[in-house]
Amino acid sequence: MSEFVSIAARQEGAVGIIELARPDVLNALSRQMVAEIVAAVEAFDRNEKVRVIVLTGRGRAFAAGADIQEMAKDDPIRLEWLNQFADWDRLSIVKTPMIAAVNGLALGGGFELALSCDLIVASSAAEFGFPEVNLGVMPGAGGTQRLTKLIGPKRALEWLWTGERLPAEEAHKLGIVTRVVSPELLMEETMRLAGRLAEQPPLALRLIKEAVQKAVDYPLYEGMQFERKNFYLLFASEDQKEGMAAFLEKRKPRFQGK
Repeated sequence: MSEFVSIAARQEGAVGIIELARPDVLNALSRQMVAEIVAAVEAFDRNEKVRVIVLTGRGRAFAAGADIQEMAKDDPIRLEWLNQFADWDRLSIVKTPMIAAVNGLALGGGFELALSCDLIVASSAAEFGFPEVNLGVMPGAGGTQRLTKLIGPKRALEWLWTGERLPAEEAHKLGIVTRVVSPELLMEETMRLAGRLAEQPPLALRLIKEAVQKAVDYPLYEGMQFERKNFYLLFASEDQKEGMAAFLEKRKPRFQGK
């Protein structure tokens, strides 16, 4: 994998780990950092040996938002030419399961990055929020859309309008966060979850993820038809043959992603 400046990326077994590495600025998301995150995610997504991707932040924050110093003097024409959110859009089509391990602050773009992942494991000290309104702007990388689909428009509006922070436990109650753990156990518990998913049949995980994503936008009947086609498709896989044979033979399956 290419050398990065703003992040660190490594592979541990079947898990690809991406660590945001600008702790001196609370991992503020510069355009370079976002481009590097997306490049690393896509590299792991293409790697058949990587079955789960974990994103986390170095230091006291997951990511405390966008790099405001970089954006303060932007204008609409420059933003249009930069097309900076195109990188964010690429995260939406990643097929490998993604887990955000959130330590500390996940604000603005940092919250949007966490919401781009499939699961969020948060430390009990984590805080989430969209403070953009306090700067005279609003989320632009999917925050209004993803938060609303998760918790509904009225709750989303309250947090988006006030810019207040959402503690990890409350985010868990609202269904934003998957698990809340003590800060010292964050990576241990995240890697345990990632390891569990890595043992599952990777093709099934990918098609389940795809079907769940469609469920958010599709009417029920169309979503069920999409689900059914993916169900049928998995019967063309070696993993389906192995999984059912292992069940009948009362042994642990050995999934190969084929």
